[in-house]
Amino acid sequence: MDIHVAVEVDDLEEPDPRDLEVSLDFPREWLEFADPADADHLIRADLTWLLSNWTCVYGNGCHGIIEGRAEEGCCSHGAFFTDDDDQERVRAAAKRLTPEHWQYFRRGFKRFTETDTIDGKNKALRTATRPGGGCVFQNDPDFVGGGGCALHGQALRDGVHPLEYKPDVCWQLPVRRDQDWRKRPDDTKVLVSTLGEFDRRGWGEGGHDLHWWCTSSPEAHVGAKRLYQEYEPELTALIGKAAYARLAELCAARAAQGMIAEHPATSSARALKLIPIRPV
Repeated sequence: MDIHVAVEVDDLEEPDPRDLEVSLDFPREWLEFADPADADHLIRADLTWLLSNWTCVYGNGCHGIIEGRAEEGCCSHGAFFTDDDDQERVRAAAKRLTPEHWQYFRRGFKRFTETDTIDGKNKALRTATRPGGGCVFQNDPDFVGGGGCALHGQALRDGVHPLEYKPDVCWQLPVRRDQDWRKRPDDTKVLVSTLGEFDRRGWGEGGHDLHWWCTSSPEAHVGAKRLYQEYEPELTALIGKAAYARLAELCAARAAQGMIAEHPATSSARALKLIPIRPV
């Protein structure tokens, strides 16, 4: 006798998006070269990351960093400013916004920023967040003036790259640039710019609790281009035009050799036969 068990759809658990994420520890390939425009500037680049097929999937499969709030992407906690120039750029960009394109319109720098702490001790300024919501600059998906970041949308309407309007941390993610001066054995010094992946650890202790993080997930490694190509404007802003040109040349040469220490999330995306997202 066959026994049939009825299962209510509501009783089925949704798959945890973190289950597809790869481990944070795996072999990486690094590249080091001198900036053609500055002999005192050395670039260290994570080839495994820059040659990956990661792409931003905000609004196109992004699960968000807080469960149940996928529409916020990685904007749930606001953006900390890096310096005064960062603040002034956002202040100037916000002045271009109107209620027509900014759902949670606020006039005045003090009204759309808040003082917080990054490490629980040192105070820092960031974009404000809404009670129970994300960054004040983030419009709801169904907002008639356009969903997503209001600053991003205004940049596109003005015909400029969003990095000219958005906070540094917003346009840089998920690329991480660390800079420090290194003393060589001959007592000369060089500025070392390290380009790597902003993975879960980049968020500090709280990174372990994120609902989902894109750099580790094959669901975000579906770009039609390699990361170093898709992020040309951002990487150029981070290391300079001449250094980026050299970086792109070396990345292309390494890819042509076909011996890449591939990012496991990119490999997993291929194995799962995930469809690449074509650029608009």
